[in-house]
Amino acid sequence: MFDLSLLPQWLMTGLFAILGLLWGSFANVVIYRLPEHKSVVFPASRCRSCNRKLSWFENIPLLSFLFLGGKCRTCKSKISWRYPLVELIMGLGFAGLYSWHGLNADLLEHLILFFGLVVVSFIDLDHMILPDVFTLSGIVIGLLGSLINPDRSFWDSLFGVLFGGGILWAISYLYFVFRKQEGMGGGDVKLLAWIGAVLGWQSIPFIVMASCLIGLPVGVVLALNSEKGMQTVIPFGPYLALGAVLYIFGGNEFGQAYIRLFLPDLVH
Repeated sequence: MFDLSLLPQWLMTGLFAILGLLWGSFANVVIYRLPEHKSVVFPASRCRSCNRKLSWFENIPLLSFLFLGGKCRTCKSKISWRYPLVELIMGLGFAGLYSWHGLNADLLEHLILFFGLVVVSFIDLDHMILPDVFTLSGIVIGLLGSLINPDRSFWDSLFGVLFGGGILWAISYLYFVFRKQEGMGGGDVKLLAWIGAVLGWQSIPFIVMASCLIGLPVGVVLALNSEKGMQTVIPFGPYLALGAVLYIFGGNEFGQAYIRLFLPDLVH
């Protein structure tokens, strides 16, 4: 069997970027169809305006959007910029994860996690929901991964589920007690439990802190520009997802330092 590790680093990074672009194209299908309870396999991709089946050369990630000038070849309706954006994010993410990890078990787990986080983030932005088919199955996959990956512990993964889900549930409950209204949906609770299942309990403090530091200022700006003011509902899932990605790409060092400072007996 051919050893992929023999290939040059730049070539492998490029291959993972292409792989990410392809999965990004599929992610667009999932983002659009899953909330509408449509099959993500059939029928083939079509123009959302004229319903014409797209040719193969209209489905090439990024390139088709550029060659077509961001318009349908037939009806000339504009193609949303979200399609190439999702593809670009996925391509850069896959290439970055390979460059960061190399070929190992962590890479596979984090590729799966990254794909799922991108998908649920855009669904949350569009529909204010985080589908159980991703969050709950992600928890199961994360727990199973801890049994297979020699660099992870099952108990660390299980505590990640309990701690991740528990801390957001507690915040949501306290908000409800004092404000008499829901401040955070159950989907966010399950999302952080899923992240904890993959990244472990020690990732949770950093992810919560990072998501709040990023999400709160953005939320305030959006609220000030909304008619509802501070009553504006802001999807929090994308910020939790971003916090998880930051943790993977170096944030774990800050997270570990934070825990060592306040809970030195819980880390080695």
